[in-house]
Amino acid sequence: MVVHELSETEIDRIFQAMADATRRDIIKQAMRREQSVSELAKHYRMSFAAVQKHVAVLEKASLITKERRGREQIVHGNPEMLHRAAQLLDAYEDIWRQRTNRIEEILLEPRKGTES
Repeated sequence: MVVHELSETEIDRIFQAMADATRRDIIKQAMRREQSVSELAKHYRMSFAAVQKHVAVLEKASLITKERRGREQIVHGNPEMLHRAAQLLDAYEDIWRQRTNRIEEILLEPRKGTES
């Protein structure tokens, strides 16, 4: 399954980054509007350094981007990578739908030895 040429490493980074509730919330905040890491940190009951680490994981997965403005790091959501993640989930859903449809077909097939 290839979605826009993403490597297995990139796919792993995306889903590992999105596995954490705080990181998912940071993505949501960054998609709503750009803001500095300092502004983001105000939303969470953790240290600034902890928020920076979450941002770094998201940036490595390309789910957000950072841009330096003076002394601040401004965080932006990356809708293209979120779209790719959605495409991956859609592809996995298709696989499972095909499997469940095939199971249903098998269950509806007449059994040998029970035919009248």
